[in-house]
Amino acid sequence: MNRDRKCIIALVLGLDIYNYPLFTSHYPLITLPSGRTHDRVTLWSLPFIAGGTLFITSRADLAFWVSGGFLVSGLIFGPDLDLYSFHYKRWGKLRWLWKPYQKAIKHRSIWSHGPIVGTVGRILYLSLWVGLVGLFYLGIAQFAGVKTYTGQQLIGIVKHSIESNLSVYLATFCGLELGAMSHYSSDWLVSTYKRSPFRNLFSPSSKLKTSSQKKMPARRAKK
Repeated sequence: MNRDRKCIIALVLGLDIYNYPLFTSHYPLITLPSGRTHDRVTLWSLPFIAGGTLFITSRADLAFWVSGGFLVSGLIFGPDLDLYSFHYKRWGKLRWLWKPYQKAIKHRSIWSHGPIVGTVGRILYLSLWVGLVGLFYLGIAQFAGVKTYTGQQLIGIVKHSIESNLSVYLATFCGLELGAMSHYSSDWLVSTYKRSPFRNLFSPSSKLKTSSQKKMPARRAKK
């Protein structure tokens, strides 16, 4: 298996190619899209996601949830929450919630940029925080003598909600995953283009260099 094939496999799996000497020595100058570029990809793709979902399902409500999940994932709930990024900064005063996530997960690892795995991991991580906050307030309420739900009642409520709105939850998850896929797909496309030999054919510097070489007169040999 050659280096190009190994690098493509690593990018598809969400592995960080910069941590492997095999890749960094072969591709030392690979730059990925900026946060603003990812935002443009998300906003430009949103009408196609909404229209495609509506065409496939013929349900406006599912198109709404898929589009909403896609937009949320592309802007604030994407794979780049594993570092100081646009996604991270948009959480405002709640950005500290993602500090443990960043310390536990390496940037561009399969646990943050891997298909399905990354989205599921972020959902479970955020659900853990929501559960901890909920337990904290329940404890305060019980301490104050306020009647609250029991653990079994809460589990029953969550179970009933999932069973009653399964299509909504699945549609939202599909939207979140599509938003994450647009992120690491654009990373892969840009890095692949920057490694390809066709990059020099369309770069302004190469055209300038070629035109200057044509205009430069040949030096006469000294007699």
